[in-house]
Amino acid sequence: MIKVGIVGGTGYTGVELLRLLAQHPQAEVAVITSRSEAGVAVADMYPNLRGHYDGLAFSVPDSKALGACDVVFFATPHGVAHALAGELLAAGTKVIDLSADFRLQDAVEWGKWYGQPHGAPDLLPDAVYGLPEVNREKIRQARLIAVPGCYPTATQLGFLPLLEAGLADPLRLIADCKSGVSGAGRGASVGSLFCEAGESMKAYAVKGHRHLPEISQGLRLAAGTDIGLTFVPHLTPMIRGIHSTLYATVTDTSVDLQALFEKRYADEPFVDVMPAGSHPETRSVRGANVCRIAVHRPQDGDLVVVLSVIDNLVKGASGQAVQNLNILFGLDERMGLSHAGLLP
Repeated sequence: MIKVGIVGGTGYTGVELLRLLAQHPQAEVAVITSRSEAGVAVADMYPNLRGHYDGLAFSVPDSKALGACDVVFFATPHGVAHALAGELLAAGTKVIDLSADFRLQDAVEWGKWYGQPHGAPDLLPDAVYGLPEVNREKIRQARLIAVPGCYPTATQLGFLPLLEAGLADPLRLIADCKSGVSGAGRGASVGSLFCEAGESMKAYAVKGHRHLPEISQGLRLAAGTDIGLTFVPHLTPMIRGIHSTLYATVTDTSVDLQALFEKRYADEPFVDVMPAGSHPETRSVRGANVCRIAVHRPQDGDLVVVLSVIDNLVKGASGQAVQNLNILFGLDERMGLSHAGLLP
């Protein structure tokens, strides 16, 4: 059994990680931390986990206890993993970070977007960006994995086939993305209140969102050149889900885009390229570690529209983290993740 530690288990990604690991046959959560909830039983805070984690309680983070684990997940706000990751890596413990702490390879750029100096720039060369559809082989050998964000996952998976094939104009990319309210986290804020978010929809961070440099970094690597990306996120009145509507101008309209996408993701267990003409819905992936994609070329012109949907808490966070765990420890990539989405 893989001995698992979780730092920051009281947020939405933390409880989703617990839910997924509860059905994982090769993983056992031995330590879960929360400074504010130390001593509280996991099953008391999350009754949906009763019978799965009896006897497990939240504790104050302790590097010795965490260092005794095979792997530690960080489901924490940015900046937290900076302080502990190095010590755990030195103890031989693998680290899978769900926060943004190690996603950007440029420490100065990270500081610009996150409003503080990067706390562990010396670890950045060790950090592997945990998008399995791109970095599977690097993940197998990793010590430190940076799990991609939710918007970046849906957006990169939608654009990758076009950029890798050199078909899309890399300077004219648009990502129009919508997220459920859980993407804002569990912390109390006025904008996340039901009366504020319900029966409404709004764009935000149009001038620049923290996920923009992460998306640009991945697309730049795929294209092999500089990219120009306009990324506009929106908040929608649903709990879970990311819907990314992606626009790209193609240089060759004779290419069969449906075949291109199907070939690119033919061997990917968690990317579902839907039949031509489809319109994937976020509810079809709710609770599942799946990205569903459809590709369109309206009026047979040179503008391509890609529709990409994920559950922001699963393929956009905790499910992808478990997918990385499986790859890292040489397990079947689908272990603990093969369940279907929830309907209705």
